[in-house]
Amino acid sequence: MDSRLPVTVHPLEADGHQAWDEFVTRCSEATFFHLSGWKRVIEAAFGHKTYYLQAKTGGRITGVLPLTHVKSPLFGNSIISNGFGVYGGPAAEDHASRTALEREAVGIAERVGADSVEFRTTVRTHEDWPCKDQLYVTFRKSLLPSPDENMKAIPRKQRAMVRKGIQNGLRSEIDEDVNRLHRVYSESVRNLGTPVFSKAYFRELKREFGSACDIVTVLNDNHPVAAVLNFYFRDEVLPYYGGGTAAARSLAANDFMYWEVMRRACERGYRLYDFGRSKVGTGAYAFKKNWGFEATPLSYQFWLAPGKKMPDVNPLNPKYRLMITAWKRLPLGIANIIGPRLSRDLA
Repeated sequence: MDSRLPVTVHPLEADGHQAWDEFVTRCSEATFFHLSGWKRVIEAAFGHKTYYLQAKTGGRITGVLPLTHVKSPLFGNSIISNGFGVYGGPAAEDHASRTALEREAVGIAERVGADSVEFRTTVRTHEDWPCKDQLYVTFRKSLLPSPDENMKAIPRKQRAMVRKGIQNGLRSEIDEDVNRLHRVYSESVRNLGTPVFSKAYFRELKREFGSACDIVTVLNDNHPVAAVLNFYFRDEVLPYYGGGTAAARSLAANDFMYWEVMRRACERGYRLYDFGRSKVGTGAYAFKKNWGFEATPLSYQFWLAPGKKMPDVNPLNPKYRLMITAWKRLPLGIANIIGPRLSRDLA
């Protein structure tokens, strides 16, 4: 690309989704959470304002930046790239395109009065910006060519848990609708003290991403005990929204579930397993380490409006401790009514 050509920034237009997604697919910095479909999902499921920006040089796309504006009395006023995703920030071919996108994002934040802009990047690019680089890690690992090889690659103790699930007679199915997933997931997150997302959100994800999104449900005597919604992008699989019932632990259903996602993805030719984001020092962090995955720190960078502090919307924040404790005690039916009203702002 001729560096003398000017870089311009434009909003995503209704007829521009295909070109946007073609760029995302070929750009090494881009992730599943940069796809244009998130714009429709987030607006339809949560009603948040989104800004999907594309840098163009000489008439062709050279960078994209998806932004979600979340304004909440409880959780603050932020612009996030990307909302409801673990990765984000500008995905660009060159420094000029990245800089132009960042400049426009800050300009939007100033115009709408947001307190911060958050870029959920894998590496730090702004040494002068506040950064959360000790809170989250991601776990990614290459898949071997066959299920047998992948099974043998799991550390011994964790492999025993997977085999326990198999010996307990568990089996998995692919669900075409979200009903069993939501039933299991809502119980799981209530027990963790977290508000559940609406069933409509999961429906929107399935509708938008089609074959790039599936649901693996684990059954014990034909009863669902664990389920997970997975994303597929390029050659990788990302188990994203998952959980288990109270019976799942003794059955090793969660262990079996993630193995089934791995086995099925391997058989379909996928070559990378992204176990997703976890907070350092949590049970989820230890669980993923037990599978033999190495933790890679994530760098979440922030532009802050004058006088503002980095937002700290996460369950480890002491200010939410009482809320989490109380939420765990709620009857599931009540939690499922109230939860979606709160989780819409937990981007």
